[in-house]
Amino acid sequence: MNTNSNTYIFIYASVMVIIIAAVLSTAATLLKDKQLQNVKNEKMQAILASANIESTPETAETLYNMYIVEEWLINPTGEVTDLYKAGAFEKGSGRAFYLNLKTELYKKTKDEDFQSPLFVCKVEGETYYIIPLLGKGLWGPVWGNVALKEDFNTIKGVVFDHKGETPGLGAEIIYPIFTDPFVGKTIFDKDGTFTSIKVVKGGAIKLPTDQQIHGVDAISGGTITSNSVNDMLFDCLENYVPYIKSNK
Repeated sequence: MNTNSNTYIFIYASVMVIIIAAVLSTAATLLKDKQLQNVKNEKMQAILASANIESTPETAETLYNMYIVEEWLINPTGEVTDLYKAGAFEKGSGRAFYLNLKTELYKKTKDEDFQSPLFVCKVEGETYYIIPLLGKGLWGPVWGNVALKEDFNTIKGVVFDHKGETPGLGAEIIYPIFTDPFVGKTIFDKDGTFTSIKVVKGGAIKLPTDQQIHGVDAISGGTITSNSVNDMLFDCLENYVPYIKSNK
């Protein structure tokens, strides 16, 4: 066959496309389990980090199983509908770890029944309740976890992450300079009214003195991302208020 003919070129190109597609498909299949495990490890690391438990991709699952003693799913009325404990279901049949939070928050906007995940963490005799967060940033989603102390009010720690916030501005939400001030803040006032945590432009000092315990400083130059974190905190934390109030 004339190697310069159109027919030869077409056949050659078609064969190469088929071969490359087969190689890519095989690679994707072989790597799928590893990719899923990486995603799982990253999620476990973020949950643990909110309670100040350091882990690596290699140790994440071991430490998660050590410190996260229960997973709950809570409905809008504050009822625990699913409870996963020590590798088995005590109630229901759905693990909070695998819940699609984006889907559940969308259901909330449609006034449909939805579930809220919660992770119970025990470290050196202390109990922390870890709440996953998800919201909309400037250029994409923002997300994180907040760990509450046993009083279901005081923050033990937080972690945040993002898909594409501006470096040096909104992207600063991942760093201690933004997250450390959350520690010790409370999400209810002294009368038991839910306040969430306010991310305040110009600083929490602008709030009334008795409200500063519920506020942190916004990121200078990152107003939109700061507002996104503020809204995310309120929208996600409020889902647990019925449960907290009924169990205090």
